[in-house]
This record gives sequence, structure tokens and C-alpha cells, in this order.
Amino acid sequence: MNASEWPADSWVEPVNQPVSDGTSLAVRLLPGDGHPFVLVHGLASNALLWRGVAEQLNSHGHPVACVDLRGHGRSERPQDGYTTAAAAHDLGTLLTTLEWDDRRPIAAGQSWGGNVVLRAAHGDPHWGGLAAVDGGWIHLGRRFDSFDVCWKNLAPPDLGQRAPEEVLGFISAMVAAWPSGALEAVVGNLELVAGRVRNRLARDHHRSILHSLWADDPTELYRAIAAPVHLMVAGSTSSADVDEALAALPDATVSWHPDAHHDIHLQHPEVVTDHLLGLLTRVEGS
Repeated sequence: MNASEWPADSWVEPVNQPVSDGTSLAVRLLPGDGHPFVLVHGLASNALLWRGVAEQLNSHGHPVACVDLRGHGRSERPQDGYTTAAAAHDLGTLLTTLEWDDRRPIAAGQSWGGNVVLRAAHGDPHWGGLAAVDGGWIHLGRRFDSFDVCWKNLAPPDLGQRAPEEVLGFISAMVAAWPSGALEAVVGNLELVAGRVRNRLARDHHRSILHSLWADDPTELYRAIAAPVHLMVAGSTSSADVDEALAALPDATVSWHPDAHHDIHLQHPEVVTDHLLGLLTRVEGS
């Protein structure tokens, strides 16, 4: 397979937005006059997975920023800054760059992105509301006694050992019943280099972020987050962690989606959009 046969990114062309250390993040902006939303992907993912949600929010008149965090998607890949705290700081800087500081945007983060948006809102009054989509409560230190064990279990596979056609076939089968654009979105996590597939996020950067998910305890953030929060739980995620978040967050609700994939925002964008619009109603009433 050559590069011309690899699925191409055909959505909104990202705009490069600098953050505090000069790194440029790729941000896909959909303009509108309504309430702004910032959509944040998970570990080793990319902004394209938010396309369906972004377009539906935008159809209601809301401006949307879909962000590729550093090292992911179309963003730059510096050597440093691969932790949850650094990603949260980047998000806060982006808010200023977009001149959305005073507009109380709603931030939605999926998986690791949920942890990122909760940390970004910790002590920052500029965020109007938060949605944690099958993440936000992740603390791998509870699951693994050491980071070595964590890494052994959760390190990304070496896709370069597989033929590109095999990788593409696996992804195609996984998203066959999902909305249009799902294949392009998942393939956006990868790149084709010299005829072999590799993750866009470098392996050592992936390891650094995973370590922060092992070392950082998100429960320490909950009580200081004043903004309304909605938790969306997909599949068989441990309810104990979610129950703990619900009890500690000052203003939180939850929805359960036992039959949904971890990437519920890609699989069921209409469901996630409805919850985000519901969260907007709470934000406007607060």
C-alpha cells in the first residue's frame, strides 16, 4: 500500500494555534454565534473523532474548537510536555488564544481528555461546564502496583509489524456500522511512513502520558471544580470510581451507556451531543 491509498483527512483544515512554550496545536474551528464548545480527544487519539458531535453542535449555532493535543493528530511534536498537567495548561492557554476567556466555554474530553479538562478547570473560573466522556476519573495507580506493570499491560502495539492492509482491514471492520467518517477518524491516529504503519503519538511520549495517568490522582481535583459537570460512562467502566466522582464534584450528573464503545463520541455522536446540549442548559441556568 502506498500513501495515496491511505485514507486522507478531508474535514475542516486545522488552524495552528500557539501555546505557552511556542508549540502549535492544530485546532479545527467551526464558527457560530452561540455558546462555544472545546472538544478534547483521548490518549493516542485525535480531533477527527469529534467530527460528528462538532457538526451537530455547530448546526445549533454553537462555535466549536476541536483540538489536537501536542504530539497528536496534526499538532506539532515537541520533545517535552507529555503529561495531563501540561495538556491542561495548553488548553488554558488556547482559551486565551481563541479569546474565549470571558465566554464560559464548555469543555468535553474523552478518556484521558476527560482527565485533561477536569484538571484544566481546577481553580480556573473561565470554564462554564465540563463533560467527561468515559474518562476524567482515570487513576491507573489504583489498578497497577507499579508503573512497570502498568506499561507492560497498556503499552501500545507495534503496528509496524503488520501490513498496512491488515491494519486498515481491522479498523474498517470495527467501525463498519458506525457513522460516515469513522474510518478516516480512527486512521487519523496513525500514519504511513515508508510503507509501514505507526502511531502518530511517539511511543516515549505515550509512555510519559500514561505515567501521569498512573501517578496523578484526579480525586484530589473534584471538590475545587465549581463548574457543572456531566459524566458519560460507556461499557463496563468501574462504577466505584464514577460514584466517587459524583459524590465529590459539587455539581455533577451522570449517564450510563452500557452498550456503547469507549469511543462513544465517534460511535454515537447524536447521544453525546444531546448530553452536551443538556449540560449547556445547566450552564445557562447557573
